[in-house]
Amino acid sequence: MVLLLAPAGQAQSPEYQQQKADKIAAGSVFTKIIKRELPAEIVYEDEEVIAFVPLRLQTPVHFLIVPKKEIHTVNDATEEDQMVLGKLFLVAAKLAKEHGISETGYRLSVNVNEDAGQSVFHIHMHLLGGKELGPMVTQ
Repeated sequence: MVLLLAPAGQAQSPEYQQQKADKIAAGSVFTKIIKRELPAEIVYEDEEVIAFVPLRLQTPVHFLIVPKKEIHTVNDATEEDQMVLGKLFLVAAKLAKEHGISETGYRLSVNVNEDAGQSVFHIHMHLLGGKELGPMVTQ
């Protein structure tokens, strides 16, 4: 009998896997916003992308930029998704300019799975700015 163990950091915890599966089965909260089943302060929308103010602001300027197609994580993206994923960056630049942070600076962040703290399984980009943000990871 051979027992294979994944190296540290190579697998999601069983608890996280279950939470992820349950949330995916329930449907994305972002899809509910897209379908207008939940309210949101929408700051941008077109046929492929929506952007809105999150419930918990982390910076003075904070938006979530979301493809309308539900893609659970970056790991689930395919070549057919490349145009819409690129569009997230263009929308981020547009919103940063409109909200006066394009010159002072801003951060774009996409969390993927457990170690990054992904809690909504629908790809989304955080646009964060309006103050000095400091390092991304504690050094």
